[in-house]
Amino acid sequence: MAKQHLDPAAGPVAGDTLEAYLQAQATEFLRALRQHRETGGTSSNGGGNGTEETVDAARALRRSARRISGTLHTFRPLLDTDWSEGMRPELAWLSGTLAREHAYAARLERLLGALNRLSGCSPIPAQAGSEPRQEKSTLTVGAAKAGALLERQMTLARTRAHSAALQALGSSRFHAVADSVAVLASEVPLSPAATSADLKPLAAAAEGRLTDAITGLPLVSAGHPYNAEALVHGLSADPAPHPQDAPWHQVRLLLRLHRYAREVMYGTESPVDVRLLNAGQALDRHRDAAEAATAAASAARTPRIAPATAYALGVLHADQRHEVEAARFAFRQAWLKETVGTS
Repeated sequence: MAKQHLDPAAGPVAGDTLEAYLQAQATEFLRALRQHRETGGTSSNGGGNGTEETVDAARALRRSARRISGTLHTFRPLLDTDWSEGMRPELAWLSGTLAREHAYAARLERLLGALNRLSGCSPIPAQAGSEPRQEKSTLTVGAAKAGALLERQMTLARTRAHSAALQALGSSRFHAVADSVAVLASEVPLSPAATSADLKPLAAAAEGRLTDAITGLPLVSAGHPYNAEALVHGLSADPAPHPQDAPWHQVRLLLRLHRYAREVMYGTESPVDVRLLNAGQALDRHRDAAEAATAAASAARTPRIAPATAYALGVLHADQRHEVEAARFAFRQAWLKETVGTS
C-alpha cells in the first residue's frame, strides 16, 4: 500500500470528536435549510430576487449532506449500524437531487464556450448600456445549430431537474431526512466502541483505499496532455461513452472521503493540503469534461439533424475528450508532485 499521509504525531481521537463534527455539520445543514426556505426556495420561480441566495443555500445543503454521509461511511464502526445505514442513502439521494440543476447549467455553459472557441467565435465588447453580443459571421452554421440543439436539450433537462428538486424538498421523504438531521444536531447515536476509540485507523483506511485506487490508474499514459487546439481542424469518429472514465470517477469520490476524514481528524480550520486541493480540482475538471463529452455525443445521435450539426457535435465531443486527458495529466502532476519533490 502507498505511504500514508496522516500525521503520525497526532494523538488518539475519541468518539466525542466525531460527535462534535457531525453535530457541526448537522447544524450547518439546518442553517442552510432555513436560509433556503426564507429566500423562497420552495417556490417554483426560485424565489424571485432571492434566487442567488437560494442557490447558495442549496449548495450549502449539498455540502453538509455530503460531509455527513461521507463521515457515516468512513467511521461507521463507531456509529449505530441501523441508524447510519438507513441515513446514508437518504443523504445521497438529497445531495444528488439538488445537484442536478446546477450540473446541467454548468454543462451547457461549458459546451457553448467550447463551441465558440472551436469555431473561432469570440465575444465583442458591448457598447455602453448594452449586452455583450457574439460575432455571428465567424460562427459556422453547424456550430450555431449545434449550440441551439444543446441549449434546448440542457434547458429542458435543467427545468426537469429544478422541478424534481422542488418536489423532493416538499416531500415526506425530505422531511424525514431533515428530522433525522435535526436529531443529529443534538445527539449522535454512537456505538459503545466509540467511547474510547481512536479515529486514526479508520481515517488511515480511507486514505489507503484512495491510494490503492490511484495505483490502479494509468498514470503513465496520463503523462502527456493532448493538444486540444488541433481539434479546430479535426473530428473524432468515436462519439461513444468511455468506460475507462469510471476508475477516475471512483478516485474522485475516494479523495472526497479522505478529505472529509481529515476534517474530522484535524478540524475544518486546519491548513489546506495543497496537494489534495489541486488533485481534487483536476478530478472535478475530469468529471465535468467527461459528462460534457457524453452530452455532445448524445446530442449527435438526435434523429434527422443536419450533417454540419453532427460534424460540429463530433468536434465538440472530441474536444471534451481531450479535456479529459488534460485533466488526467493535471491530476498526475498534482498527485506525484510530492513524490518527485522528495526523491
